[in-house]
Order: sequence, then structure tokens, then C-alpha cells
Amino acid sequence: MAALTSIMRVQQLMLARVEATLKAYRLSFARYEMLALLSFTRDGALPMASASARLQVHPTSVTNTVDRLERDGLVKRTAHPTDGRATLIVLQDAGRDLVAETTTRLNGEVFTELGLEQDDITQLIRILARFRRSAGDFMDPPVQPEPL
Repeated sequence: MAALTSIMRVQQLMLARVEATLKAYRLSFARYEMLALLSFTRDGALPMASASARLQVHPTSVTNTVDRLERDGLVKRTAHPTDGRATLIVLQDAGRDLVAETTTRLNGEVFTELGLEQDDITQLIRILARFRRSAGDFMDPPVQPEPL
């Protein structure tokens, strides 16, 4: 119980730090994550189903997040050019600018100063990755077959 409650409290503390920084930009962490994910793609676009898988959230959560981002002019939905069943989320210039600015601020105020030593961070990431993997939260990528 001590381990579980400690992890849950640390999560609350860290999320509060992130959300305090994002509040000035009228962003939730979910909205920031979506903008960041789109900014990492080559074209700033991603199918909604892919966003759901990569963020490891339910498709309904992606829809709600995209609704809010679209309302604010940060992303737009477009038809997938080759898959008539899919919808793309496309990062707009305002979204690209906002995610760049918020990332810079988060890096300076939150991510670079977690309050832990680097060795502790490395160990913690390993421990949590093992736990998440064993819980089925993510899997190692499958080995690709050799080309013919």
C-alpha cells in the first residue's frame, strides 16, 4: 500500500506542476499531448485511430480532445487521402506555435527539474517500464520478418 499511495501522490504532484504551467496557455495535459504528438510527425498530421494508439487512450478521449483543439483553431480534421474510413488530425500553424512555446516553458519549469537525481530517474524509468510491460500497458515492438 505504501508503494501504491506514494506513486499516486507523486503523480498528482507532477501533474499539478505541469497543469500549472499549461494553465497560462488554456491547455490541459491531454490537449498538450495531442499537439506534441502531432508536432513530432513529418507532416503534422495523424489518423485519429493512430493518435489513440500512440497516446494509449480511448478513441472517445481523442475525439473530445480534438473537438476542443479544433474549436480553438489549433488543429483541423480532414479526410484521409487514401483511406475513406479514416480522418486525419492536422496541426495548424497556431497549434504548432503554441506547442513549441509550451514545450519550451515546460522544459524550463518542469521537465528539467523533477527534483530527482539523474541516476534515480534512470532507475525509476526502468522499474516503471517493467511494471507497465507486465501489466500489458505496452509491448516491445515485434521482430520484423526478414525481407524475401
